[in-house]
Amino acid sequence: MIRRSVLAAVALALCPAARPVPAADWQPAEAPLKTRWAKDVSPDRALPEYPRPQMVRKDWLNLNGLWDYAIKAKEEAKPEAWDGKILVPFPVESALSGVRKMVGGANRLWYRRSFEVPAAWAGKRVLLHFGAVDWEATISLNGKELGTHRGGYDAFSFDVTDALRPGAAQELVVAVWDPSDKGPQPRGKQVVKPGGIFYTPCTGIWQTAWLEPVPEASIGGLSMVPDVDAGALRLTVAARGAADGLEVEAVALDGGAEVGRATGRPGAEIAVPVKNPKRWSFDAPFLYDLKVALKKEGRAVDAVDSYFGMRTIALAKDEKGIQRLMLNGTFVFQVGPLDQGFWPDGIYTAPTDEALKFDIEITKQLGFNCTRKHVKVEPDRWYYWCDRLGLLVWQDMPGSNTGRGAKKDKEGTASSPEAAAQFEAELKAMVEGLRNHPSIILWVVFNEGWGQYDTERLTTWVKSLDPSRLVNCASGWHDRPVGDVIDMHNYPGPGSPRPEATRAAVLGEFGGLGLPVPGHLWQADRNWGYQNMSGSSALTRKYAALLRKAWQLKDDPGLCAAIYTQITDVETEVNGLLTYDREVVKPDVAIIAGANRGVFPPAPESRVVVPTSETTGQTWRYTLEPPPGEWAQAGFDAAAWKEGKGGFGAEGTPGAVVRTEWKSGAIWLRREIELPDPLPKDLLLRVHHDEDAVVYLNGVQAAKLGGYTTEYEEIDIAPKALAALQPGRNILAVQCKQTQGGQYIDVGIVEVVPAK
Repeated sequence: MIRRSVLAAVALALCPAARPVPAADWQPAEAPLKTRWAKDVSPDRALPEYPRPQMVRKDWLNLNGLWDYAIKAKEEAKPEAWDGKILVPFPVESALSGVRKMVGGANRLWYRRSFEVPAAWAGKRVLLHFGAVDWEATISLNGKELGTHRGGYDAFSFDVTDALRPGAAQELVVAVWDPSDKGPQPRGKQVVKPGGIFYTPCTGIWQTAWLEPVPEASIGGLSMVPDVDAGALRLTVAARGAADGLEVEAVALDGGAEVGRATGRPGAEIAVPVKNPKRWSFDAPFLYDLKVALKKEGRAVDAVDSYFGMRTIALAKDEKGIQRLMLNGTFVFQVGPLDQGFWPDGIYTAPTDEALKFDIEITKQLGFNCTRKHVKVEPDRWYYWCDRLGLLVWQDMPGSNTGRGAKKDKEGTASSPEAAAQFEAELKAMVEGLRNHPSIILWVVFNEGWGQYDTERLTTWVKSLDPSRLVNCASGWHDRPVGDVIDMHNYPGPGSPRPEATRAAVLGEFGGLGLPVPGHLWQADRNWGYQNMSGSSALTRKYAALLRKAWQLKDDPGLCAAIYTQITDVETEVNGLLTYDREVVKPDVAIIAGANRGVFPPAPESRVVVPTSETTGQTWRYTLEPPPGEWAQAGFDAAAWKEGKGGFGAEGTPGAVVRTEWKSGAIWLRREIELPDPLPKDLLLRVHHDEDAVVYLNGVQAAKLGGYTTEYEEIDIAPKALAALQPGRNILAVQCKQTQGGQYIDVGIVEVVPAK
């Protein structure tokens, strides 16, 4: 089959290869964290796979490997001297590039390498392809400028035939300028000063660079739209060069057996019969092979291999009249993670194709049926693996930087006509570049108001570019009455908007449960999550509770999809189900996979051991002034402290039961508690905190809780604190801090009794 045999053969057919730069002294740069796949990267094995799996030709030349590089002031001309070697296609900021330097908008990044054109290509046109270069790339060959491309996420090509030097080495030079977040162009999560939900920028060549020979008249592109109801693939073949007198022949195959054949003209739609089609789905991702030939007078002048999937995605009302997302005519509750597509060693570029594949495999192993590719566009091979392995994809348009980053901001106009034109050019390139992948079912135009403008016009336009898919006008924040879904973000959540008469309800982001794992962090401290967990079991328990509620929202009010933040940690953001290096799956895989599929074990019973103040106010000693260091110890005398009933906080704080007002920046509380003999075995804290809190038992830290909660939650107790407990009198103490918003603190202890 094409997907296994032809693609594998093409990926290995790297000879004749571009002449490599000597690699004896190359080493990756130091990085805070690397993945297991980094060791498989070398100058002669830098993403060697065929980069365009839906339009495969046998002959090609991979230009990945070591290039010369230089970082110079933006206004300077081509360098006379070069700074060193860079491994393409890894961005210059990455460790795998061997450089790991920031460039910035005041500078330009230069690349240079030489290559030789194989003698067998004589008489052919030679095309130079770049999978993606971020952001503005000017390409020159042998001193002749070929052109400039602007756009950090879309592939582009040049016909370099007329610039080649016969029988000589060819000099290829690429000059890149990238203003990152200092410019108005689409750039997703990239910022010059990373932190919080924004990360290291990507500058330069970050997807495969390659050459291929084609005849004077060749296949320039394919557009494939499945028409399941008609039992056909609607195929349009674009021709490059003179198309007069040319005919297209297309053959659809199922495991090598022909299922349909059709002919037509380049540029005209052809209906390729696929009778009784096997449907592509996340749980049965069947792909047909496709052979396309360009013929003249009955003789093939060019041919490519491809594949396609037959599936439908649409809105329709269920038996209750609720709008649902229908895959192949059936409502499927979509549960997926937010996938940011960052790597600790490659930044925007996965170290290897196996690494790229791993993220999709682990997503499926965790029980997800979809993923939201968040404000980034991936290389074609990422979507190929989604197609082949079976994963539904929500594809975001990378946001631009126009200063609309706060919820209080309203949708405005683009920062300039030039910025709008660039955003729309890149939006169109994304849709047209990815539209053949059956895994993609929904386009997301804007995220949380970032650069949001003309929402109704742009959403309608995207729908006209691709009527075969659903469109989300804005994921979170600034909804407009357009598109196929109404989308909300709710942290930790989950929550659901009300379904509308013509739009389905989806939850574009929720969760964000943070758990730093020592030894697998981008930096040792100052990591964060939307709500921090005390350990793996607490994360598993909380995640299952969130998903139980999400599945309930499916029935009432009618939620259709829920996207959890997120699949992996990214830099200092530790909300991932996996660590940033992909080495540790933090929660229990079996429980998480079951929860994602709506399968939950019987909930254990929580038996009160030390009551909270949820129903009856409990008496605490407290102070608003910093106490001595031994304040949490059993022998400390707190008689001078004030006395009050829990909980403590400000009215209006979500989930709070306030009996004693607390509005200062910090509070310290302690109370005597009695524990039975023998001590219960499985004890948990029951806590509602807003914001950071530290809980102590007999002076030993039991839990350190970051962020805030919106309801009472059960938290693991540190083993040393459990060991400090004794039958009879004990001391429960807690400190809570406040910086902004609501504030509240209350603590108790429960025993977990397994469900019968």
